[in-house]
Amino acid sequence: MDLILCHTTADFDALGAAVGLTRLLPGSKIVLSGGSHPPVRDFLALHRDEYPLIERRSVIPEKIRSLTVVDTQQRDRLGKAAEWLDLPYVKEIIIYDHHLGQESDIPATESYISSVGATTTLIVEQLQQQEISLTSAEATVMALGIHVDTGSLTYDQSTPRDALALAWLMQQGASLSVISTYRDPGLSPQLQQLLTESLENLEYFCLHGYTVAWVTLKTDGFVPGLSSLASELVELTEIDALLLANEYALDESDSRLTVIGRSQIPKTNLNLLFQLLGGGGHSQAASLNLRGVDSEAILKQLLDGVKAQIPHPLTARDLMSSPVRTILPETTIAEAQRILLRYGHSGLSVVDAQGQLVGIISRRDLDVALHHGFSHAPVKGYMTTNLKTIAPDTTLPQIESLMVTYDIGRLPVLENEQLVGLVTRTDVLRELHQERDEDEEGQKFKIQNDANVALTKFKIPLSTELQNRLAPQLWQLLTTASQEAEKRGWHLYLVGGAVRDLLFAEATSGTLMIKDIDLVVDGFHKSADVGAGVELAKALQQLYPAARLEIHGAFQTAALLWHKDPELDSLWVDIATARTEFYPYPAANPEVEASSIRQDLYRRDFSINALALRLTNPRGGELLDFFGGLLDLQAKKIRVLHPNSFIEDPTRIYRGVRFAVRFGFQIEPQTEEFIRYAINSGVYDRTAQENSKTPALQTRLKTELKHILEAPYWKSALQLLDNLGALQCIHPTLNLDAELLRQLRLLERCLRRFDAEQTLIHWEMRLEALIAHLAPQYRAKVAKNLQLQEDTIKCLQNLASAQTKVMESLPKCQSPSQVVQLLRHYDLLTLILIALQSPRSLRHQIWEYLTVWANVQPLLNGNDLKKLGYKPGPQYRQILDDVVAATLDGVIKDRAEAEEFLVQHYPK
Repeated sequence: MDLILCHTTADFDALGAAVGLTRLLPGSKIVLSGGSHPPVRDFLALHRDEYPLIERRSVIPEKIRSLTVVDTQQRDRLGKAAEWLDLPYVKEIIIYDHHLGQESDIPATESYISSVGATTTLIVEQLQQQEISLTSAEATVMALGIHVDTGSLTYDQSTPRDALALAWLMQQGASLSVISTYRDPGLSPQLQQLLTESLENLEYFCLHGYTVAWVTLKTDGFVPGLSSLASELVELTEIDALLLANEYALDESDSRLTVIGRSQIPKTNLNLLFQLLGGGGHSQAASLNLRGVDSEAILKQLLDGVKAQIPHPLTARDLMSSPVRTILPETTIAEAQRILLRYGHSGLSVVDAQGQLVGIISRRDLDVALHHGFSHAPVKGYMTTNLKTIAPDTTLPQIESLMVTYDIGRLPVLENEQLVGLVTRTDVLRELHQERDEDEEGQKFKIQNDANVALTKFKIPLSTELQNRLAPQLWQLLTTASQEAEKRGWHLYLVGGAVRDLLFAEATSGTLMIKDIDLVVDGFHKSADVGAGVELAKALQQLYPAARLEIHGAFQTAALLWHKDPELDSLWVDIATARTEFYPYPAANPEVEASSIRQDLYRRDFSINALALRLTNPRGGELLDFFGGLLDLQAKKIRVLHPNSFIEDPTRIYRGVRFAVRFGFQIEPQTEEFIRYAINSGVYDRTAQENSKTPALQTRLKTELKHILEAPYWKSALQLLDNLGALQCIHPTLNLDAELLRQLRLLERCLRRFDAEQTLIHWEMRLEALIAHLAPQYRAKVAKNLQLQEDTIKCLQNLASAQTKVMESLPKCQSPSQVVQLLRHYDLLTLILIALQSPRSLRHQIWEYLTVWANVQPLLNGNDLKKLGYKPGPQYRQILDDVVAATLDGVIKDRAEAEEFLVQHYPK
């Protein structure tokens, strides 16, 4: 017997999922473990015979073969049917559910749990895959399940998958008239009476602009349909959150408490709150059932939890960019335009000598002045002086109202009459958009790649997920760093690759140990100067004395390094102050200045690397994604942030290729166009001719080549670089032709065979093989440009002449000793590079020399010669060389033959 179990007080989602499963599991029966919601009960009163339902008491436990549980992961929600889970002859237990983040206590052999609005949706998807059709009755009850659990697709947990499932059910003949009857059946007389009582006894509190209400109803027994009553109360009173408690006696010594929770407050999560007491549900709707408890204490605990979850209202201090780029009233129009171009701003704040705000000039104002030929005029004649300003504690709704009322695109933030920040229309729109996007527990969706990696889209709060996934010692380090930053009034962010890898990594449980971490300090209104990163790093080193502190760069960034630490292993933590940058010319090192976290992320290369996670409170755990990086991560797409990004820094091409190959991503089409344009424009050649220092084509390019050539995917990366024409960054004539590919394959064969323990630096040898493929006159120049070692530069400079001599002389060698005599004058790198470019016969001789002949030792040594009566002197070397040559050529094979050889050729 195959049974499908619905939880106690079954709702339409549980029933609909169970009905769908009977089509996936032919012959299976549905068991309602204990009661049902009033609308479900009324529905079944008319339609029970259309579905394979059986009573729990009619089940013979010994005949149960499998159990499938729908819409729950908790055995206590299965009533007495939970006893069947422990039967020894039940071989298969399957769970279908849509409640994420719950710890199941059911010993399931299979689980299908996904973030959709209704469990029924998961069943519909499987029915579609197996091309199973439904009857109208089956489609109707399943459609009811999705309608009720998603509020007809209006609840925040609703997904496109639910909508597609409903559309399919309609195609299968779901009855809209039946759905409309039972989706919102109205309140029963008992619930209508309790509604009146609730309205009379509701209690309220207000916090941060949100209203929370609660009420306790005492009844003689269990009241079905309390969830409908809770929804009706929220709708009638327009409150933001509700806790509806129902207490009734089971007997003289025992009582039962049911609590229904509803919340429309962003960023609150009733599921997490109710789970602490054994309940659960969704972020906006949850419930719990308890016996023998103090109802007042439970309600107080829940209310305190709701209070703690209510977010602080966003203020200008949270939204503003700081520090603000300012100019004086006497600044010329031309100079103001140059500043806008350098920093990419759409306007500038104008302050007087005392730093007080006197006006704002926009890009449009400057364009008009320039158009009329007033480039040398001061900005004070064109700036706007009738300004609307706000204070740091001005709330988001107030800011939005000002912008709409006065059609203002930017609002200066003043504190003690000093300009401390700027809020733009984009800041407001982004925040409003993010608020609309947020959903339960951080909306989650999956992508698949070859490694079956799950990507999770996180919103506030991410801190809990971060703590669960990171190794404890790493989480403690980040917590300590954030506490030190908070002491100084700063914000601290985890940025870049660490955030990307955290989001993209397979789900782990306290095991993710990121080896390279970038932290950014944003002083915000507290004006953290360029030394903030250093100050924070020094404070951390006091707490982690095992770490080595390095301070480097004109911008005073700092790094903490651990080496084979028992807890943190070889961890590298970079700490810097938020900054913006400007490239004085292509391929140069950027000039950097202190700025805000938004500008710091804006200067980065790709959207997937422009993500930041706030570590400090308030709003700790918030993910900052100003440029769509999360969507690109989901779409497995490499997208550059700026059209001129590759012109300014060609190493970004190599990084983009490295990320694409490493993660199995695609370079977005327009990004690929930008790459090809930058390469074909000839800008790299021009800038190299005009400037003595082009680090992005020298040391930084070498670093990127190292990252690529030492990675297991280096071949694929080189092929993609060649396809993009990007090997021209090394030299305009370099391309991955068939001959170079053949040489690289030979090199790999050579390294695998002759250097299994990797005593050689393989990535360098691959780079040297690439350079050696160039025409002889370019090799040394490219090696110098990439700042390779002097020995390598010399080798590449002399490679052509060495190759000519070897290829002319080697075919004339008639014996191994002659080969050794020829080749021993060349170093290992030279011989390998010559071998790669030589015919098979010569290559074989070089390999034989490197692996066998070069390692042959004389059968006699200097002490032996002395014992045999030969006087020490220069002839020793010649004698031993001749003994080696004779050994190589097979003339002598052992010590006795060696001594006889001496008698014949070197008589005393």
